[in-house]
Amino acid sequence: MRPRTLDEVIGQRHLLGPGTPLRRLVESEAPMSLFLWGPPGTGKTTLAYVVSNVTKRRFVEISAVSAGVKDVRAAIDNARRELGMTGRQTVLFVDEVHRFNKAQQDALLPAVENRWVTFIGATTENPFFSVISPLLSRSLLLTLESLSDDDVRAVLQRAVSDPRGLAGRATLAPEALEHLVRLAGGDARRSLTYLEAAALLADDITVEVVEKAVDKAAVRYDRQGDQHYDVISAFIKSMRGSDADAALHYLARMIEAGEDPRFIARRIVIFASEDVGMADPTCLQTAVAAAQAVQLIGLPEGQINLAHAVIHCAMAPKSNAVVKAIGAAIGDVRKGLIGQVPGHLRDAHYPGAAKLGHGDGYKYPHDFEHGLVRQEYAPEQVRERRYYEPTRHGAEAPVAERWAKIRDFLRKPS
Repeated sequence: MRPRTLDEVIGQRHLLGPGTPLRRLVESEAPMSLFLWGPPGTGKTTLAYVVSNVTKRRFVEISAVSAGVKDVRAAIDNARRELGMTGRQTVLFVDEVHRFNKAQQDALLPAVENRWVTFIGATTENPFFSVISPLLSRSLLLTLESLSDDDVRAVLQRAVSDPRGLAGRATLAPEALEHLVRLAGGDARRSLTYLEAAALLADDITVEVVEKAVDKAAVRYDRQGDQHYDVISAFIKSMRGSDADAALHYLARMIEAGEDPRFIARRIVIFASEDVGMADPTCLQTAVAAAQAVQLIGLPEGQINLAHAVIHCAMAPKSNAVVKAIGAAIGDVRKGLIGQVPGHLRDAHYPGAAKLGHGDGYKYPHDFEHGLVRQEYAPEQVRERRYYEPTRHGAEAPVAERWAKIRDFLRKPS
């Protein structure tokens, strides 16, 4: 099912539009040097094949996993010989190029610099860390993106009907199609592997057939439907109820169903302040760190960071005092309880502020014992309102004691 032309390639629209470097390479006679960087199954090898096929260039593939300097030099020598004898150019495709050591990458430099070959290197790792700078500076870096669900769905539907695929010999139930899309995780090659395995078992491919072929149960989960909202609701309520086991179950369910891990991480960050708050201030730190880790490394490893944060949130003492405090404050503002900022608290830094009395009489707390001084901070309309009412749970207990003393001190008449 490998595409034969650029128009057959599904996904990577940002690389395949008119006037893009890849289009120019295909339309031009001149050799180029490219690095294709992206996750597995996004089309790196496919694009190399297409470039070779469309331009009628000789295609030579080397795997950096097994090839050495000798293999690289032999491929380059053969390419030079072919170019000299027939004028036919060679596409030298090096898969997993980040696995080449410095000596092996150095062996590629003459061919790239002298344009003896059209060099295409594929890597799943950041080439700025894994490729020597002389080679990278002589090449064009193109970044491939994971395929969307729609892209993978199109790949599977084409494979079912295309003469090069199942040629209509099998039918794919809509539910089975969606299960394969979820299992693929943006990897077209994986989706086709699973489809082929299912087609070997039955011509009528159902969810049950896919489950049997892949040995992975289908998680009934619609990311835009009821299951999405029901499961995330149960997830939050399980953490709120301090049931770490139940929360981990729902986390696993979302991960296996292909839920966006960034969405899960965002909900955990919200929970850390909404349901834990000052009862364990470190919970927010853990949640934010997990969200950043997921953004940095993705899945599957990111599931460990998410589980770490979920367990911390579930086991932490609970307090909703923070969310109640901001809710009450916003409620008063929306009712019109705003009032003027006290004059002594207004900005006194700009020219003319002193003439308006801004900052006049302000007492600098650091100049007083314990860093506290009585003065009016809130507008008159909300002077007696109480927003933050801490619980006596966990780390919020000493905060509650301190806040009670501070509030009494500040509210007591001078």
